[in-house]
Amino acid sequence: MTFHSILSERADIAIEKPGMPSFFVDLNLDQVIDAITSGKQDYDLKPFFYSALADIGSIVYRQEIFEDLENLDLLNSVDTFADNMCTMRDHLAQAKKLSYRYQKESWFLDAVIVYCHAVKELTRELSRIDLRSRGFCSFRDFLTVYSRSDRFTSLLEEAKQIMAELSTIKYSMIIKDGTIKVRNYESESDYSADVEQTFEKFKQGAVKDYRSNLPEYVEMNHVEAKVLEFIGLLNPETFTRLNDYYAKNQDYLDKTISGFDREVQFYISYIDHIGKFSDIGLQFCYPQISNPGKDVYSHEGFDLALANRLIDKKSPIICNDFYLEGKERIIVVSGPNQGGKTTFARTFGQLHYLASLGCPVPGREARLFICDRIFTHFEKSENIKDLRGKLQDDLVRVIEILNKATPGSIIILNEIFTSTTLSDAVFLSKKVMEKIEALDSLCVCVTFIDELSAFSEKTVSMVSMVVPENPTLRTFKVIRKPADGLSYAISISEKYRLTYKFLKERLDHESVSHAQRP
Repeated sequence: MTFHSILSERADIAIEKPGMPSFFVDLNLDQVIDAITSGKQDYDLKPFFYSALADIGSIVYRQEIFEDLENLDLLNSVDTFADNMCTMRDHLAQAKKLSYRYQKESWFLDAVIVYCHAVKELTRELSRIDLRSRGFCSFRDFLTVYSRSDRFTSLLEEAKQIMAELSTIKYSMIIKDGTIKVRNYESESDYSADVEQTFEKFKQGAVKDYRSNLPEYVEMNHVEAKVLEFIGLLNPETFTRLNDYYAKNQDYLDKTISGFDREVQFYISYIDHIGKFSDIGLQFCYPQISNPGKDVYSHEGFDLALANRLIDKKSPIICNDFYLEGKERIIVVSGPNQGGKTTFARTFGQLHYLASLGCPVPGREARLFICDRIFTHFEKSENIKDLRGKLQDDLVRVIEILNKATPGSIIILNEIFTSTTLSDAVFLSKKVMEKIEALDSLCVCVTFIDELSAFSEKTVSMVSMVVPENPTLRTFKVIRKPADGLSYAISISEKYRLTYKFLKERLDHESVSHAQRP
């Protein structure tokens, strides 16, 4: 199998996109990707996370690579290769900054040697590790052939020869009356050693060392550069070889190796990020792929963006389950405000998107649908520039979604039509549900309208739960059960401050006021 990319077995599949998908902000996936790629800006990884895969084969290809990287020997080998390549890039960057020819060429030579050793070391490591994934097996085959090629072997051998010749050069400097003369070393005595030996007898135990270390700078000054120029004139063959090597090997970096160096960080960055969740007992799994079938489920899934914030605060992270089977397509989520409904909807979207990237997803076990597009409608503040009211804006956005969605899409609606009357909200919501039902798209609809939960055989009801003994306390668990008819009443009570908590506070305040009157 010809190796194309560690991100895709097929050369005809786009593995990166320049722009962030429109639904990222609603699902907090922008926060997820920011956290994953933090500290990896040099690799420009975000375009990889913006490009979902559409076929099962490509998704399984990546899942296999993630599974291979569970082997710490492989993970450490890839990390070492990445460190070496980073050193190589640092050397090249330094070479570009330098002005004096021989110093620039020397840094370039160091970069090539680091690169060649990195390739040989990774080739050796991959040859001894038990690899299972098509991606790594194919890349190992490529490396084996490349590292034995005439181009690569001559690149390394010539670099080593030039470096060896440079290391054997010896010269003498004569500094007198503000002038410097440079000549070949002619086995003169080392006067520094002679002086030290002469004064050795005057040493009396431990004494203070008055020597000071002179600062070393990468860039040479004009005097050092002139000395190096003279050394080059004294050793023309070696420095001519260095100059020729620099000129003819500017394109030494193999594009496939360079691509692998960047692309493999897609896996490494994700593994590094989810490691902190695994450390506290949260599970990740490789989801089964449901396509064209639409039976989906997730056990103990969670919102990765929210979990990242909670783990820093050492707060508990709540996991939830869901499933759709048979003719079921739409999950209608109801319950009291601040009960985890929106988080549940985001989790549903995050899981499906991360699965489409070929990544392990939060949860103990999952079967997820690979969609053509994800559409979201979350509440947004009114834009005074477009002169549209909130209800009109809701309608425009929902109509746009319904016109673009297909049977292969996922639609996530969060509290639409809240700005109108209950009767109008029920009427409009039912019309939207009819369209989604006709499309046969998978959908999560967060709503205060309980009637939607029993809309048809394609809808199922899930409810965010409260503590039975104290309904004002949320458990943030969302379970599959019939709507209880209280969510709208609770939301209205909270809106008008008529809940038990608000009434008790008001009565207590009034009691205090009466008691203070003369």
